[in-house]
Amino acid sequence: MKAMILAAGKGTRVRPLTNEMPKPMIPIVGKPVMEYLIEELARHGFDEIMINVSHLPEKIESYFGHGERLGVQIGYSFEGHIEDAEIVSEALGSAGGLKRIQEFGGFFDDTFLVVCGDALIDLDLTKAVREHWKSGAVASICTLAVEPEDVSDYGVVVSDENGQITSFQEKPRVEDALSNKVNTGIYIFEPQVLDLIPEGQEYDIGGDLFPKIVEAGLPFHAIDIPFNWIDIGRIRDYWEANQKIMKGELRTIPMPGTQVRPGVWVGLNTSIDWEHCEIQGPVYIGSGTRIEAGAMIIGPTWIGHGCHIRENARISKSIIFEYTRIGSASIVKNSVAFGRFFVDKDGNSFESEDMHLDWVTDSRIPAEALQN
Repeated sequence: MKAMILAAGKGTRVRPLTNEMPKPMIPIVGKPVMEYLIEELARHGFDEIMINVSHLPEKIESYFGHGERLGVQIGYSFEGHIEDAEIVSEALGSAGGLKRIQEFGGFFDDTFLVVCGDALIDLDLTKAVREHWKSGAVASICTLAVEPEDVSDYGVVVSDENGQITSFQEKPRVEDALSNKVNTGIYIFEPQVLDLIPEGQEYDIGGDLFPKIVEAGLPFHAIDIPFNWIDIGRIRDYWEANQKIMKGELRTIPMPGTQVRPGVWVGLNTSIDWEHCEIQGPVYIGSGTRIEAGAMIIGPTWIGHGCHIRENARISKSIIFEYTRIGSASIVKNSVAFGRFFVDKDGNSFESEDMHLDWVTDSRIPAEALQN
């Protein structure tokens, strides 16, 4: 079967992470979030996958290639142009990206799935497609019930007793919400839906296409199958996703490395002063990482490969990207360390110079060189 992964957005709400990588490439316990998604698609027989790309497209294309490693075929649809030897992104919107692919080669010739490239799911996609066919709909949305107080963070789907979608509310106030079922960004379409999308212009699935389907009175179904859905739309979402996964709340994602102590996993060839460090799991320590005496690491914490945690540093419930040095006696709590940036779990960003800490620099550079 065929699927499309939406991956052209700039991911502005998770900056600075997306300054140097597309949002679908943000790592979750060591792998890009989109890799988990492709693995899930492959498990359910979706083996022909188109990905629209725009922001830093080479990062996605060079990593996933043609998809053989994951047991699928992958194609790419670039949205943008080249100007003065530089890539200029021109994202067409989620629906506009679908239309571009269809106009180019008629890829969507049967029932197909559309998913966002920045979420972790364990939905039974096979069952969802069967529900779609059973309903006779031309379009279906996989919805999920959230706590009523959380509806203002999502697009709310309103449907009747037969599951026919009648209207939408985009991030309504809690008191105005007509439902607590929300749009998860997982859609099943019949090709005829593409005729509703204008050619060559920016067009959104949620904001433009869905209201048009409702207005046309076409069979439009809400599929309500419970599943785990972890979205990383914001820095806080990303931080919480890592916390949940490292605590084992999404069991389809195992911890990598070797478990050397209860709740502590390590990669190859680490240098850790076990006798003089305090490490409380769940913690992952990547290959080639050095942890000096006096360091304290409290989980859930992920430390990428090639890092250097210097003496007496304190790290708690954080994500440390690869090749990062955390300086002596530094304190990193509920945060993400990325390149030269420090981002707390609420998305507040600081550069290392602003923090007055000897940290957040490439650990491949000898510490002595930084003092010269």
